[in-house]
Amino acid sequence: MKKIDLGIGFATGRRSFKKVLNAYIATWNETKKELPQDIDVHLSLFVSYDLNYQNTQSTDFTNLKQDIVDAFDDIIFIGPKNTARKLAELEQRDSLSPEALKRVFGSGYAGKRNAILLAAIELKMDYLLFLDDDEYPMAVTNNNDLCLWSGQRVFYDHLKEIEDADYTNGYHCGYISPIPQMRFNNTLGESDFRLFVEAISNDIISWDTIRQLMATGGVTYASTAVLAKPETIEVPWENGCRFISGANLCINLRDPLRSLPFYNPPGARGEDTFLSTMLRDRKVLKVPCYAFHDGFSCYQHLLDGVLPIHLAHITAESPQVVTRFFKACVGWVRYKPLLCYITKPDEFETEMRSMRSSLEHTVPLMAENFQDERFLTISTEFEKYCKNVKRHYAGYIETQKVWQQIIRL
Repeated sequence: MKKIDLGIGFATGRRSFKKVLNAYIATWNETKKELPQDIDVHLSLFVSYDLNYQNTQSTDFTNLKQDIVDAFDDIIFIGPKNTARKLAELEQRDSLSPEALKRVFGSGYAGKRNAILLAAIELKMDYLLFLDDDEYPMAVTNNNDLCLWSGQRVFYDHLKEIEDADYTNGYHCGYISPIPQMRFNNTLGESDFRLFVEAISNDIISWDTIRQLMATGGVTYASTAVLAKPETIEVPWENGCRFISGANLCINLRDPLRSLPFYNPPGARGEDTFLSTMLRDRKVLKVPCYAFHDGFSCYQHLLDGVLPIHLAHITAESPQVVTRFFKACVGWVRYKPLLCYITKPDEFETEMRSMRSSLEHTVPLMAENFQDERFLTISTEFEKYCKNVKRHYAGYIETQKVWQQIIRL
């Protein structure tokens, strides 16, 4: 009998993560029957929670239903007190400075993912599967403007491939992009909006993709080709990375020395993108399982079996949508300077000049179009993160060195 220890990781700030976890475990209980009889999979749960995101308390995360508790061999909760104790232990054991440890296990989501990753290694997991608290094990396709839904075997599909890879990454559908459906006008034309999006986004996002997404009301539908003829493909190295997402992501931990840390600049996101830049000599496979991203937390009733035949369009008329889009824009301009510095060092100054020029033209138009002066701060954020790019790059390099020091001891 071949025993496999699979860790399930959530870096979360939402109480609703428990409902999402319930859905994944229910799906696993059905699909594990399809495993070969000589494979015995044991699950462990790792939850790093943020009490500030929705003003929660620890019991909002730790009080799990008994049938969920029974599904796991071990359950590890990582809150502020656990993190503080772990940092003190590592500081004493490895002679690492508090500043260095804070870079690896800081308050951002990169730090939370790294805390889960280390806990999984210490508990000798074979593999670790990261899930997000707003992604559900289902896919939605568009058939003559009607939604067709299908369940997804997320655990099963990753387990089929991860043994021969360093990372496996699934697909995403639903509300992935924060860019709303736009109505262009005399204030903000399509060419202006294109200039803005291309300035702040990364090489993975093309204008053609964004334009198609806006045409579908901001909904990304699953590919019928992937669902009908599932196959695993290798993720190529291009534009300085092997692009992955931070969830529906499985990591092979059988050789912990091959593990790599997540990183993001202080106050920014992009921890999955920066991990992507470290994967040149790693084998990364795209596996044919989807997760539905409920980016606006409007479709939690999906987990109760209520399957809509139409999905709402994401329009700029909604203040909630505009706020999410603004925050995404700030996040993008905060991490794009470092991403460019890592992947295009020889072109960095040229790229930043072009980005600055584009923002100078388009940011005032964005603020006027949305009647929201918050958009004017985007240029300020860009300049701050551009100015500090060498310091952030030093943190990116040091995070990898400190991680290796911790893993080797």
